[in-house]
Formats: sequence, structure tokens, C-alpha cells
Amino acid sequence: MNKVFSHAVAVLATACLVTACSAGGSSLNSNSEEFGYQVQGPLTTVNAGSAKGHSTLSQELSGRLYPGVYVPGPNGQMIPNADLVKTQVLPGDRRQVVYTISDAAVFSDATPVTCNDFLLTFTAGKLPELFGSWMPLFDDADTLTCAPGSKTFTLTMKEDRGARWRDLFEPGTVLPSHAVAARVGMAPDEMAGALAAQNPVQLRSIAEVWQHGFDLSEYDPELQVSFGPYKIETVGQDGEVVLAANDSYYGDAPALKKIVVWPGTADAGELVKSGGLRIGNLAEPAPSWYDVNAENEPVDVTNVVGELTDALVMAQSGPWADPELRRALAHCVNPREVALTSAKMSGLEVDDAPVQVVAHGDPLASKIQNIGDAATAYDVEKARVAAGTVLRISTPIRSARMSAMIQTIHAQCQPAGIDVVDQSDNLATLADLPGYAFNEEGQVVEKAGTIDALLMPIDAQVEYPAANNRVQDLDALRSQEKWLWNEIPILPLAAQPRAFAIDQRVGNVVAYTGLSGIGWNMDRWTIDD
Repeated sequence: MNKVFSHAVAVLATACLVTACSAGGSSLNSNSEEFGYQVQGPLTTVNAGSAKGHSTLSQELSGRLYPGVYVPGPNGQMIPNADLVKTQVLPGDRRQVVYTISDAAVFSDATPVTCNDFLLTFTAGKLPELFGSWMPLFDDADTLTCAPGSKTFTLTMKEDRGARWRDLFEPGTVLPSHAVAARVGMAPDEMAGALAAQNPVQLRSIAEVWQHGFDLSEYDPELQVSFGPYKIETVGQDGEVVLAANDSYYGDAPALKKIVVWPGTADAGELVKSGGLRIGNLAEPAPSWYDVNAENEPVDVTNVVGELTDALVMAQSGPWADPELRRALAHCVNPREVALTSAKMSGLEVDDAPVQVVAHGDPLASKIQNIGDAATAYDVEKARVAAGTVLRISTPIRSARMSAMIQTIHAQCQPAGIDVVDQSDNLATLADLPGYAFNEEGQVVEKAGTIDALLMPIDAQVEYPAANNRVQDLDALRSQEKWLWNEIPILPLAAQPRAFAIDQRVGNVVAYTGLSGIGWNMDRWTIDD
């Protein structure tokens, strides 16, 4: 492993060590007694770049199967993953980034990691209507120059764009292009040519495999090969994913050779009883099975206010794509009341967070929030512009807290004549929002959806192609913030409360409330039984 990267991870693990507690899932199979790690959402896919994967926080699983170019740290750091790739920014009018992939980087089937894999991610990000992707930062990118099979490539950004380039190719988004090519019957170089041409008709079969081939309900070991410290060994009878050490990994071998990853739907209390849950990103704070006064409680539970923001992601087509209706809605959702509801349900003091371009906890948020405060000031008369409309809201994860938040929005908007309908009993993802898609002739057409807005946690750093969150860029950030509150593609509401379960016998566990969750460094975990 690169010495600098190894040292950074080791220092963070030592300095930020948290002894919190682990939650479990209910299963009667033998995996319930193995070392277990629980994620917040359902385990549906390992493709964190898809709309479905992004919604369900699949990065909590796939981050150590498909590591990113930069690894997010628990205090907002972006740690260069020099084991995988090195980057160099070239001077010039348009930002260009040269990526050099390690010669040692290979997939678990021994196939080299090449620029083809990054070209697949780039193309998926540039054509969300075809691939069903959700990687908004690629809107800043212009071209990716890649000689098929090469270990180097150059990403060129649009003019005056690309400030957040380090957040491209994030964990869980770079997938095995050679395996996708084999599935669609193409040679790797042939597929690279098709990706470079970006012909939607020619790419349809590739997009289909990219979007659905990495679903865990149809696990395919030949397709879902990895290049991280872990690989998938099998998918269990209750939806749990068994990870094994990847013997082809080019960095330091993981300390734990096997980890069973449980979906958030598993019964955490039962898993704790069986000894099968050691580390958990709990779906909700203050789980009922945890007794803080119990003498022999094997795990600790720690509740914190996280860095993500609970927000309404709005439909991209249909009535609620109209900025005028969105602005009216913003005047009745009342983020302050929604935050109070979230606080009541979680037992934590949760602040409202009407901020778009930076995280609510960012030091610059206080210099920007007045824009969102004005846009969300409770005003029934202004909200009446949307009177007579129906807003169907669902969630990607079953959550009593988020359902209560939707009920609060319903109560706040009812006086304005907006009928907010809670559809969280029927879980949904970003893929279920009205939007746009390519038809068989390669034309972009509207697609219907089953909901109008999705309530989910977001990371402002990856949702908005914006300026860097630096003081010297404050004017640009405020300008972008004003534009976003005029359009409101996303309506940020409140800070997300988080809970972690950590077995006290597990070492090097570092709580992280970002998209990768507490499993961001799972390959460094150790166990002392």
C-alpha cells in the first residue's frame, strides 16, 4: 500500500477511534454468527453510480469493492488513493486532469484495471437518460481521452468548470468494463470505441448491463468482480452479502478475511443476540433493542448529527419540474418544523439546513444560509401558487422518522391547498421520479414516475457541480446558491441524525457520517475476542 495513504488511514483510525455499538439483523442461517456489518439501506446493488444505488446508499457496501480515486475521511478529508491511481492537474484555460493507474491494480479475476473502466463510468455519468445514472458532477466534464487498455487517461473539464473534480470517480462507481463487455458480446476495445462514440442506440445493451447487471438479487460472480480489498463471495438467503478478502488486491491485505454485510431491513437486535453484528450504520437512532444500562451489552450505540442533509429530490419532468411550483412549495414545507419533527423522532437536536452548495456543517454555510432562509420562509399566500397540486413523497429506506417528516410537510402545506401524500410505505428510488430517457430511436423523451419527490439524505459536495467550498470562492458559491433556490432541483430540509453500533472488541473503527458510512475503512478493522 502507498505509504502516505496507509499512514493517513492509520492515523485517522487511531486518532478518531470510537467505541460505539453494533446493531444486527434477524436471520437464522449460519451467517448470523459470523462477523457482521450492517448498512442503512436495502442491499439492492453494488453500483453506487446508478440512481437506485445512490438512493439506497450502496456506497456503504461497494466502497471497498470499487474504491474511489479519493477516499473520504471522517473529518471531511479527501485522501488520495495512490494505491489505485495518481492524478496531475495541468495548467491551462480549461482544467485537465491526467490520471495514471497503478500497474499493480487488477480486478479479482486478475484483469488489469485500465482507463476503459473509467471511460464506462464517465459515459454513464454523461448519459443519465440512457444509463439510469446519478452522478451529477459529470455535467462539469467535457471529454475523457483514453487509448483502449491504457493505464493513463485525461479528463478535460468544460470552461471554468470542474472545481469539484476530486469527487468524480467516487467509491462504488468505477465498475469492471471488461466484464460488461463480455456480457454484451463485445471485445473490450470494441466497447471502448462504442463508449467514446456515445451513440445511444449502440450503447443500449451496455447501459442495460451497467444499470441492472450489478443487482444483488441476480448476483453474477463473473460480472461483479472487484478491485478493492474485498470481493463478494456469495449472497445469502436473507439478502446478506458475504465479503471475502480479495487475494488479487494490490494494497495491504484486509485484517478481517470475511465480513457478512447485512441490509438495514435485518433485525439488528436479533443479530446482536447471535453475536453476528459487530459494526452497524443504524437506520435510526435510539434502537429499541439497546439498553444503555445493561451490564453485558456487547455493543455500544452512539447517536450523532451527521454531515448529510435530509432533502426532497424533485421530479425532473412533469408538473413538479416547474420552478414556479417548486418555489411555492418551498414556502410551505417549513424546514424548521421538519427539523423539529426529526429531532423528536431521533432524540437528537437537529437543525434545519436550507443550504444547497455546501454541507450544513461547513463553516461557509452560515455565510450562505440567508438565501435559503428567505426562499423557505413560511408564507401560505406565496405557497398558494401551487394550490390544487398533489405532491407524492416516498423514501428509499423504511423509516418512521422520515415518514413523520413527510406528515409534517403535509400539515404545513395543507393550508396552501397543496396535497402532500406520504407514499413511504412503498419504497422508491431516484429512478422512480419523473424524468427523461432515451427511446429506441435514440431520442430523449419524458418518462413517467410513481412519485414526485424523494426524501433522502444527500451530500452537497457530489450533488451540485459548483465552486469549491473555499472562502475565496464565496461570491461564486452565493451566486450558485441563488440560482439553485430559483430552480430548486433539490429542496434541502434538515441535518441527518445518525446512529452507529460498534462492538467494543473491534479495533480501528472510525465513525463517518458521509456516504460511505462507518465501513469506509473496513479493511483496517481488527477483532480482539
